[in-house]
Amino acid sequence: MEETLVLIVGAGPAGIAIAACLAKKSISYILLEREDCCASLWKKRAYDRCHLHLAKEFCSLPYKSHTLEANKYMAKDDFIKYVDDYVSVFDIRPRYFHSVESASFDEAKGKWLVEAKDILLNVTKVFVASFLVVATGENSKGYIPNIPGLNNFKGNVMHSSEYKSGNKFQDKDVLVVGCGNSGMEISYDLFNFGANTSIVIRNPVHVLTREMICVGMHLLKYFGLSLVDTLITLAGKFKYGDLSKYGIHRPNKGPFLLKATTGRSSVIDVGTVAKIQSGEIKVLPGVVSIDENKIVFENNVESHFDAIIFATGFKSTTCEWLKDYDFILKDDGFPKERFPNHWKGKNKVYCAGLSRMGLQGVSRDAIAIANDIEVVLRSVISHEDF
Repeated sequence: MEETLVLIVGAGPAGIAIAACLAKKSISYILLEREDCCASLWKKRAYDRCHLHLAKEFCSLPYKSHTLEANKYMAKDDFIKYVDDYVSVFDIRPRYFHSVESASFDEAKGKWLVEAKDILLNVTKVFVASFLVVATGENSKGYIPNIPGLNNFKGNVMHSSEYKSGNKFQDKDVLVVGCGNSGMEISYDLFNFGANTSIVIRNPVHVLTREMICVGMHLLKYFGLSLVDTLITLAGKFKYGDLSKYGIHRPNKGPFLLKATTGRSSVIDVGTVAKIQSGEIKVLPGVVSIDENKIVFENNVESHFDAIIFATGFKSTTCEWLKDYDFILKDDGFPKERFPNHWKGKNKVYCAGLSRMGLQGVSRDAIAIANDIEVVLRSVISHEDF
């Protein structure tokens, strides 16, 4: 059994950001990570051509801006280097290969009891903490929908988190399911590697350039959300025209309102739309069923494919190990309270990286959590002195 003031679960960007903020305040902590590295999502589950979708000024962690030399839209490897430098600068030492199995609040002691399996030693360790910070993020486990016949598919099936590049799919008929940023960018990557690419687009999406998003985020500092949404939506229409004829429909809500209320991001076009407009990437409706290599779609069209890549998002697994998640989270693993009060729960439990506001949201959460822990500790000290 080991005791600490703060226990952080997860060494992704959220976890290391909180560690840095606590270190700045000389507040002791332990950071547990089940993988063998920090930012494992970036290092192990991101495709090769992945870039930050937002400009670098919106993607830094607390107390360390990106360098002037860094590209405005950083490539995966550049961001990973930034993360590794961040860990080094703030002397963050995660305890790797520690998989948290259970965390519950002890009412009698007023502290959190956390059981973690040391994967290397194959033993269970118990940690006692006054504060618990959940920093495992939104993307714990890849989600693949249960489609009739999927288990009988004869081709290759993978989640987007397993995809690296299209070099293995040349001349293959590949179906990408999911029209978010990952799905659209993977489709473009597959096309560039010579795959016969199709993409399933079911939900309405805003398609914008990254420059439009950047301008919009700067405008939000000075103007209301409704006006900014109107301006950026008009810019998107001017750039791309009517995309409904290609199977891409715009949502009724504006891009920034949609992000704020549902967490759904706009698609930042990397060249996919031009390929869709030219017919080089085909758009298909939802999948109804699968029979070996034959896939049936909602418009009753049947096609044969060699591979299916599911860019259908992730599910949080936090509620599987956080036994008292009701203090802060809903059943789906997302905060009970809405932004900006989402990060704090009852009995000194916090969550970071669940605001659906990207790295900018991660940074805000980390600063707020560290400040709150400091206030609580000062209150305890003042009370004891009195």
